[in-house]
Amino acid sequence: MQINIVAVGKIKEKYLVEAISEYKKRLMRFSDVKIFEIDEHKINVENESYIEIAKQKEGEKILNFLENKSSFNIVMAIDGDIFTSEKFSRKLNDIKQSRSNINFIIGGSYGLSNEVIKKADLKISFSKMTFPHQLFRLILLEQIYRAFKIEYNEPYHK
Repeated sequence: MQINIVAVGKIKEKYLVEAISEYKKRLMRFSDVKIFEIDEHKINVENESYIEIAKQKEGEKILNFLENKSSFNIVMAIDGDIFTSEKFSRKLNDIKQSRSNINFIIGGSYGLSNEVIKKADLKISFSKMTFPHQLFRLILLEQIYRAFKIEYNEPYHK
């Protein structure tokens, strides 16, 4: 099983880099995990047309990672389905029965383009709250790790 995280933006904060590295290391015994960073498209003026252009440009880069037909694409979106940790674990287990890759897609400051959202096999939300995308990457890795620990009945998740 291959887990890919395709995320807009780069992680600059040392404490987040270290924590992400730790969870990637923990996950190695369950799955290969790769993180692909997409450059955030900078805009000078925050109006609807410029925001849509930014999402479109970021989306074009994201779509390059979603071409593999054997992949299951999960878009992280505030309006997605909400899972408990146990249900998330069962969902990942179900997916890996039929697919060899899972792509988790994290948008940038302005969200994701409609083209990327259309490629999603599933939309997930971890909360109705908004998180910085740098921090969310860490939260996602922790939840994937928790899901594997639950699946294998290993202590951690309580």
